[in-house]
Amino acid sequence: MGIIPIISLVIFTTALSSYLLLTSRGRFLLKSLVTKIKQQQWKFRYGKPNYLRSKFSRTITIAVIILAAVIVGNTVSAKITGPPPVSLKSVSVPEPDNLGDFVKDKTAAIKLGKTLFWDMQVGSDGKTSCASCHFHAGADNRSKNQIAPGLLRVNADGTENPDSVFNVGGLPNYQLKPGDFPFHKLSNPNDPTTVVSDRNDVSSSQGIFNTKFVDVTPGNAEDKVTTEPDPVFNVGGINVRRVEPRNTPTVINAAFNFRNFWDGRAQDIFNGVNPFGLRDPNAALVKAINPIRVEFVKVSLKNSSLASQAVGPPLSSFESSADGRTFQEIGDKFGGNKFGRIDITPLTVGKGKKLPRKLAKKLLPLRPLGKQIVHPQDSVLGKNSRSPQPGLKDRTYEQMIQDAFKPEWWNSNRLIQVDSDGKRTIVKRPDRSLQTNEYTLLEYNFSLFFGLAVQLYESTLISYDTPYDRYLEGNTSALTAQQQRGKGLFEGKALCIGCHSGLELTAASVSNVAKEGRIKRAPFGPKSPEDTGFFNIGVRPATDDPGLGGYDGLQSNGQRNPLSEARLAQLGKFKDLLGENPPTLNPPLNFTEPVFANGAFKAPGLRNVELTAPYFHNGGQATLEQVIDFYNRGGDFGVLPPLNLSPVEKQELVAFLKALTDDRVRFDKAPFDHPQLFIPNGHVGNTNYVVNDGTGKATDDTVEIPAVGRSGNSGTPNFLS
Repeated sequence: MGIIPIISLVIFTTALSSYLLLTSRGRFLLKSLVTKIKQQQWKFRYGKPNYLRSKFSRTITIAVIILAAVIVGNTVSAKITGPPPVSLKSVSVPEPDNLGDFVKDKTAAIKLGKTLFWDMQVGSDGKTSCASCHFHAGADNRSKNQIAPGLLRVNADGTENPDSVFNVGGLPNYQLKPGDFPFHKLSNPNDPTTVVSDRNDVSSSQGIFNTKFVDVTPGNAEDKVTTEPDPVFNVGGINVRRVEPRNTPTVINAAFNFRNFWDGRAQDIFNGVNPFGLRDPNAALVKAINPIRVEFVKVSLKNSSLASQAVGPPLSSFESSADGRTFQEIGDKFGGNKFGRIDITPLTVGKGKKLPRKLAKKLLPLRPLGKQIVHPQDSVLGKNSRSPQPGLKDRTYEQMIQDAFKPEWWNSNRLIQVDSDGKRTIVKRPDRSLQTNEYTLLEYNFSLFFGLAVQLYESTLISYDTPYDRYLEGNTSALTAQQQRGKGLFEGKALCIGCHSGLELTAASVSNVAKEGRIKRAPFGPKSPEDTGFFNIGVRPATDDPGLGGYDGLQSNGQRNPLSEARLAQLGKFKDLLGENPPTLNPPLNFTEPVFANGAFKAPGLRNVELTAPYFHNGGQATLEQVIDFYNRGGDFGVLPPLNLSPVEKQELVAFLKALTDDRVRFDKAPFDHPQLFIPNGHVGNTNYVVNDGTGKATDDTVEIPAVGRSGNSGTPNFLS
């Protein structure tokens, strides 16, 4: 070897070792590699460790190369400086590259998004907003009437088999207690064979009563509905609020998720209409070429799973909508005459009331946040506060939309007329008040405005100022000695980093999917294909809730479409429904091999996990100690390896998880401040008796969440505390 190649090698190895040893990110990468070396010595199958010789050998080779670089690099002066330290602050929030085709003013769109997110008038009942289930650290800490039975249960062949029996508390409107948790009880929390009791109920969030949508009355916050008898959620024949069949995850840091919802049905591509992206070939908006010429168009915005997620709950007959209401109908409620639901049963699309239609019709005549006080020091809305009077001043929803979005999406004197069979016709504006089946461009495209505005608001809810982040930035005293040992366990023996990887602490992040591909092979067992970032960790049997193993409710070529992208690839539908070619796997994908999807759920990020109990998709664990016990014993249904953590190590892990809390979130400081909110906390009475409000529905027991400005408050109690 000549002198120049030798010098080049020395320079390279010196620079590499300097980076690894002298920078925060380098130390992070080096530690991650060492952790990966440790992890890849084992695979998980039936709870027994097995040696992965070939992969481990490749990893050792890489490690030897890096070790050589480190040895050479130890002679380098410590004065060499590398890139700045990294934390979550260094991760860009994903955003569609064509956002400018729709949004005119991002600041105005964020203001609109925060208003819509917190406005109780959005719900069919005039009381339920997005924030009703996301008001405490982006999640829900209510504990009365928060139980749902196993409504998502299926048979072994995948056919529906819902369980309507309440095992926890016996009946709806139950007040949860600490002793109810965990739902899967063991006499020895370290031994999964010592089962005392097992319950398939879910601790989640109460939403709407079982009602049938009739119409909106523009200017009235409450929709016209008829109360339908609820065979499940009733006490003595009186309807209580229905409870969602999965636990409520936090919206904070959700902007980093490649897909959203536990089962990933909120797609990375937003189609402007519903959560299903390119999966729905019928999703279309109307665009004004000029004020007198409009046309139906399909839109596609990548990195927009938050927008896809946002348009789901307002149409869900479990969360905030009477059955059958649509988005344009909501817009008319707020929108005046001036110019399907998604729940445990997937959306039917293509025609009729199941497409977003009436949410817009309700909103435009109403004062934004007209039932709620906005703090004059609100970080986004303070300048428009009417405090001590409720609502915003100087702004209507129509004006807020026009401020935020480009005119081709709202400015036209043409109407879209929707017949009872779902047929759409472009007509001239009549010289009279509009019928509720006639929509202005602003009303018809309301789902676009709602989805993107809420996404842009939620994209400001980034929790990056935690002790852990300050530690990554170089402040070694930001973590206590106990928390630092917990961090070592998190990245090593406890194997947490396998699912909660990267600075986002989730393998389901946009950045990790870009790195790993949308589908990959599992590193253990038969190395079956799986969707990146989705895991079955044995919380419940897969038949209790198939999760990613379910379907999106749509069909193509006469076949149901799986939620699992690996299964779409097997069916040859990946490109048509997801917009790109499937990743190349090694070995290549076999069209008949099993896919890891049944019972798999998206790995959540972990910042502020101290504040977001109860835990897992079923809400079956109430404390971080119970969560650590779960992982230590290898899960409850035979999927994970036991960790054999000592009592001291368990507490070290819990201490580290608490170091992931951002005090701005804990104390509702900007950007986590918010308007006043009134939430139903169960109903007056108990599981045996409720008060009929005169319409067949139970009277709400309402709790006020006071308005808070940018400086925050003293914090609110956590779940069951």
